[in-house]
Amino acid sequence: MIQVTKIFRFETAHALHGYNGACRHVHGHSYQLHVTVRAEEPEGYFPAPGILIDFKDLKRTVNEKAVDRLDHALVVSTAYLRANPDISAEENLLVIDAEPSAENLLLFIRNSIRPYLPKGVTLSSLRLYETADSFAEWVL
Repeated sequence: MIQVTKIFRFETAHALHGYNGACRHVHGHSYQLHVTVRAEEPEGYFPAPGILIDFKDLKRTVNEKAVDRLDHALVVSTAYLRANPDISAEENLLVIDAEPSAENLLLFIRNSIRPYLPKGVTLSSLRLYETADSFAEWVL
């Protein structure tokens, strides 16, 4: 198995409905996302051009399907929006079905990009840093 990883950075605000702590309030993070994809090892070497996936293609897919949707957005759950309808007019609002914790954002990202990977390329892992020393990870 051969794997490659591309790193992305984006800014997102969120709030966790039902959380008993400061994270129940709208606040933001400078996220760092590591996207790792893999493919079966070929007999010998990868044929020309010799790559598993072009980093440009991986970057385009992840940005279009996930990062561009999250960057400079306020991400809240449907439950949060019901409890705080005054934020519904925000132009950068992204409402998801789950609380936008690091764990659920990983699942959102996974679901957003996995269907768009080329044939033979599998999403292997996602690592989302919420702070410099705190991250959540999804692994196949």
